Amino acid sequence: MADVLAKPKRTSLSEEDITEVTLRQMKENKEGVTSYPILDFDERAMELLCSGIEETLQYSKVKPAGGVCYRFCKRAFDIVASGLALLILLIPLGIVMLLIYCEDKGKPIFSQVRLTERGRPFRMYKLRSMCVDAEARFAEVQKENQSDGIAFKSDDDPRITKIGKFIRKTSIDELPQFFNVLKGDMSLIGPRPPLPREVVLYTPEHMDRLLVKGGLSCICQTEGRSDMPFEDWVESDIEYVKTRSAWLDLKLMCKTVTAVLLRKGAK
Repeated sequence: MADVLAKPKRTSLSEEDITEVTLRQMKENKEGVTSYPILDFDERAMELLCSGIEETLQYSKVKPAGGVCYRFCKRAFDIVASGLALLILLIPLGIVMLLIYCEDKGKPIFSQVRLTERGRPFRMYKLRSMCVDAEARFAEVQKENQSDGIAFKSDDDPRITKIGKFIRKTSIDELPQFFNVLKGDMSLIGPRPPLPREVVLYTPEHMDRLLVKGGLSCICQTEGRSDMPFEDWVESDIEYVKTRSAWLDLKLMCKTVTAVLLRKGAK
């Protein structure tokens, strides 16, 4: 089945294909997925994945909460808050970028294709916490997954640099995503944008978290992040989709600040 999914010339990635691969891997390995069918997505494979997500979401029974007024106010707040954050953090970010460059002379900003609302791809920015060839080396470490689900997590990932361990623990590596929020790729609050190699293994139920724009933080990030089981993580995102409101967003922002300061679940 992995070979079938890996062929970019297929006309479609069926819901059955995705579900079969996911359920089989989860059954065989209770610790989580340790082999991803597609690591490198060319343009055609990405188009197939995005169209498959769009088609699957047409049949979703989940209705995102929030009307036109909520979405307008949410976007306006995102623009103002992210713009101010970038101005305030300009000098601290510059210092951290210099430290990253001094360690291994690589580019301090790392960008990675992620998926947001309705499966739309975009480049998400982070301060680089891994070696410069981390993506090329993913095939070497994917079997070391310590997550109980699809997302990859490893406490002893050899690709993480010395400064990288610090900025990941303190969540400093996520700060460039304020630029993604300002651009409109992300929101301050929303389900974390997943990688294409993860989404290709999603079941239709998992894809419901892509009904709304991805964000810097959501319920999972305030409740322990890496400590939360994958299925609970997905359920919390879907709960957010169904109940989101200005009050909930404000509450999650406050809880996110507390979680970051306490380094709750950060790895």
